[in-house]
Amino acid sequence: MSQSLKLTCAIIGGTGYTGGELLRLLNAHPHAEATQLTSRSRMGEFAHVPHPNLRNTNAGNLQFIRPDDVKPCDVIFLCLPHGEATSQIDKWAALAPTIIDLSADFRLRDQNAYAKWYGGAHPALHWVQKFVYGLPELTRTQLKGANYASGVGCNATATNLALMPLAKAGLIDTNLPILADIKVGSSEAGAEANDASHHPERSGAVRVYAPAGHRHTAEIEQMINTVNGNAATPLPPIHMTVSSIEMVRGVSANVHVFLKDKTDEKTLWKAFRQCYKGEPFVRIVKTTSGIWRAPEPKILAGSNWADVGFYLSEDGRKATLICAIDNMMKGAAGSAIQCLNVMKGWDERAGLEFTGLHP
Repeated sequence: MSQSLKLTCAIIGGTGYTGGELLRLLNAHPHAEATQLTSRSRMGEFAHVPHPNLRNTNAGNLQFIRPDDVKPCDVIFLCLPHGEATSQIDKWAALAPTIIDLSADFRLRDQNAYAKWYGGAHPALHWVQKFVYGLPELTRTQLKGANYASGVGCNATATNLALMPLAKAGLIDTNLPILADIKVGSSEAGAEANDASHHPERSGAVRVYAPAGHRHTAEIEQMINTVNGNAATPLPPIHMTVSSIEMVRGVSANVHVFLKDKTDEKTLWKAFRQCYKGEPFVRIVKTTSGIWRAPEPKILAGSNWADVGFYLSEDGRKATLICAIDNMMKGAAGSAIQCLNVMKGWDERAGLEFTGLHP
């Protein structure tokens, strides 16, 4: 596809971290490019002001415009606070045939779950079924040719990718709870500063900010409902705890599950290999040498990789499942671009070839 034939993309709400990541990825994408970028607070400024890594690039030289000034284009990425996409979806759908919403507005199929976790009935219920949940490892078939894709929660994505192999294989004991311990970096809180992100308060802290009841639990339950190998059996409760640690990018999910039968490592290897065989962005990391023996978010910064691994208890009845991702990539903008690639029938890796950094 020549430069002139690239799909034109508008990013609505482009001053935040996910908007900046979308700009970075589209700047190097072979089939799509950002041509419009909105902000109510930075109208007329260049994109490289809030996103200095984009200096002297085509994306960095875009100027912010008002949302009301967006012109028709091929693709719209919505990077808006929760609730805004639902109130404006008809407007954006009239301007572009393809929409990828990075908020939580269209993630949940079960509207009872939506009301429970988001505090009320969905304000655009007739739109919900038009959106495909944007995790290609789970919904690739539905994404192909789709016009609308939802974002994914970063904590949900790490937990889902850790759990998916055993859920698909039907190995999980449905009578006992699933326990997810999540460690996240400071970028998960977004670009707007607050008291909790003030450096003297944030530095050196391990802050448990969601001891129980994190909203991303609903996405995990939705995933297990979709792939659980024991679909006729009631699902186990999921308990998630999220802690913010001294890290900028990244999610590290340690998920503890009880197994319905005594199991050996060979069985777990089979489940993971069968689940992720051929997946372009999932790697099984489980080695016995070196310092990087388990999934680690540090080496994934800026990449769309998800590294997964597992450990089995001595009695063969409990497994610790691990997944590491970059929260702004595989947990947000990277998955959004991966969805676009699947939706348009392009190489799934297009624009997402960056491998991460070491050290």
